[in-house]
Amino acid sequence: MGSKEGSGGFRKRKHDNFPHNQRREGKDVNSSSPVMLAFKLFLAFQQELDARHDKYERLVKLSRDITVESKRTIFLLHRITSAPDMEEILNESEIKLDGVRQKILQVAQEVSGEDMHQFHRAITTGLQEYVEAVSFQHFIKTRSLISMDEINKQLIFTTEDNGKENKTPSSDAQDKEFGTWRLKVTPVDYLLGVADLTGELMRMCINSVGNGDIDTPFEVSQFLRQVYDGFSFIGNTGPYEVSKKLYTLKQSLAKVENACYALKVRGSEIPKHMLADVFSVKTEMIDQEEGIS
Repeated sequence: MGSKEGSGGFRKRKHDNFPHNQRREGKDVNSSSPVMLAFKLFLAFQQELDARHDKYERLVKLSRDITVESKRTIFLLHRITSAPDMEEILNESEIKLDGVRQKILQVAQEVSGEDMHQFHRAITTGLQEYVEAVSFQHFIKTRSLISMDEINKQLIFTTEDNGKENKTPSSDAQDKEFGTWRLKVTPVDYLLGVADLTGELMRMCINSVGNGDIDTPFEVSQFLRQVYDGFSFIGNTGPYEVSKKLYTLKQSLAKVENACYALKVRGSEIPKHMLADVFSVKTEMIDQEEGIS
């Protein structure tokens, strides 16, 4: 065998010449190198993005809870047309809305100190449903439309009174001294919630006729005309969602006006217990005609 081969017949490697009791020590990593600084910056960005994503998911879940509880409040308020005691239903609905506002308080705490526009998409569905529920309750009480400022006044919370609304408004963010939290409903959320309200008023109109209430359809019709006029001024200049819901608002107004027309012209001919059936058939015919066209 050649001299370069060991006793085992294998060629000796270069590192075999080093003593076995000595190890080559690697150089210390320079923490101030551009590569390490860029890596640390990347880790910081990753942690920030993960935290922001987790917060977004929490807001989506809260928005779903707000939507569900608001819908339950609307279903409860529809029972007023057939309930003997309206005050009992209104008090129960106020308790439910207080529970919804507790969820909105959690949203306000989550977005405190953050750019609201970055998380608005996560909570807009819940806020629209809340506006619909609050405005529906307000219409039943006063036969008028609640303003956006009145809604936002109800969304001012303090930690001392366990989240109940505070009558003295403060800044938009958290007030560090008094522990005040606030969440504002945007004009788009308000308009979309009011647009959805018109569908609930149309159902309330038909249900009230079935219970012999002849005055409510005319009150709802006058109110919907005013709302439709207001939306018509916005037209196509507003957000896309607003102009899209204008068509649905027009459909609800047409159904209520047809019901009022039938009451005015044929109300004396049709027994009161059959009015709801007549209107439901007329509404189905309108829906079929609109679907065909």
